[in-house]
Amino acid sequence: MTQTKFSRWLLAGCAASLLFTAAAHADVDSSKSSVVATSKQMNVPVDGTFKKFTAQLDFDPAKPTAGSANITIDTTSYDLGDESYNKQARDKDWFDTAHFPTATFVSTGIAPAGGSKFNVSGKLTIKGKSQNVTVPVTVTQQGAAQIFDGALPIKRTQFDIGAGEWKDTSVVADDVVIKFHIVNIKK
Repeated sequence: MTQTKFSRWLLAGCAASLLFTAAAHADVDSSKSSVVATSKQMNVPVDGTFKKFTAQLDFDPAKPTAGSANITIDTTSYDLGDESYNKQARDKDWFDTAHFPTATFVSTGIAPAGGSKFNVSGKLTIKGKSQNVTVPVTVTQQGAAQIFDGALPIKRTQFDIGAGEWKDTSVVADDVVIKFHIVNIKK
């Protein structure tokens, strides 16, 4: 098994999360990879992208249970497509990036889920609050690239995302889905 460092991530985690590499050195192709958090504001889907992340991973497809993932997301890189919204998202009521500039996912186990599917369990920490989560991940191979796709539903209020007047979930829903598409190129 090898350990891989990725130059950029998501979430996230997530997750990352969430990400694997074959038994050879690999790097994430950041131009083809994405991590997006989708929430609903007044029942309208809103996508925000985390543009910066790092990950350290160990994964051997022949021995998935021996694998591990450690992902760090730069919450200051959250982009809603408008700088005034981005600034508000960095504020104390949302990500509070002055005090919590990163979110992390640290795996505790990887289990095969049939075919090219795996369940990655671990601890997701956002804004200083931690939750145990299990992330379903699908791994596909395209030439020298391994592709990791998944989605992790979370409740934003469990992580104190949207405090104060924003704690009310009638305007911004509690449900958020962190979706990732990670392209990993073997070297």
